[in-house]
Amino acid sequence: MSRTCGETMNSWARYLIFFQYMGTRYNGAVKVPPHQLHKKGVQDHLEDAIRRLRPVNPVSLSVSSRTDTGVHALSNSAHFDLQRKNDKPPFSEDILVQALNFHLRTEQIRVTRAYRVPDNFHARFRAQSRTYVYRIALGIPHQSLLPLTDYELCWNLHNMELDVRAMREAAALLVGVHDFSSFRAVNSDISFKSPVKTLDVASIQPGSSFVQTHFHREIPFWELTFTSRSFLYKQVRRMTGALVAVGQGQLSVPQLKEVLEARDSLAYPQGIIAPAHGLFLARVDYKETDLQFSPQPSGDQFISSGNVED
Repeated sequence: MSRTCGETMNSWARYLIFFQYMGTRYNGAVKVPPHQLHKKGVQDHLEDAIRRLRPVNPVSLSVSSRTDTGVHALSNSAHFDLQRKNDKPPFSEDILVQALNFHLRTEQIRVTRAYRVPDNFHARFRAQSRTYVYRIALGIPHQSLLPLTDYELCWNLHNMELDVRAMREAAALLVGVHDFSSFRAVNSDISFKSPVKTLDVASIQPGSSFVQTHFHREIPFWELTFTSRSFLYKQVRRMTGALVAVGQGQLSVPQLKEVLEARDSLAYPQGIIAPAHGLFLARVDYKETDLQFSPQPSGDQFISSGNVED
């Protein structure tokens, strides 16, 4: 945001917020074009809440991670500028969180933390890494058999078992620097973004139902975790679908390697992409030094959006 000479700097501030949402009822994380407003994006609702604080400046939120329709977030992040009327001082971080959540109370969106950050901070470009978690429930032929707390919050499979050893072998092939063109869905950004990404983590670990100790039977869960500085469009869902296909015996480990090495979105097998509702953006990480409003010498410690219980 550019500031005019007449603005009083004491009332102006840039904030970074971390926020959660259940993606089922929203048209993705970012703003929806006006002709599609029958189902808003999470950004639309956050900007509406910020406008209710009556800032002087136009409200514009920059979201760090653009999750798709139906994808959830345990912690996404965004920055925005806010100038209060009548030269009032900027909101404290705690008051800002409370005020935004008051105006979001009818939505499945919650702001968990806020930081006042330097004027040149950018939530998307300063992010050091993003971590996604994909939840899978086994032995569930239909979503209606899931606990209510897991409904539309995992991918339910008929299988009682997956070949996890083969899945982990396949996941290891994805870790490192690769051209992930085969795992990118086609969209309008395809000509502008490099398909070469560094995947730092691709792990497969046992998970659990959100109400495991209180449900009448135990449901086997698995969690697939992926960490990278950034991802391509639908890359995580396509990697997850391929790994599950390996676990089900539909795709061999050498075949997955061939898909990766093809570097062609058309090489990705049809009909195996994982559905959106099992995917969670778990955290977005920043260097602590990038978040310091009054910069002080310090090491490259990290501030993470992952610990939402602070």
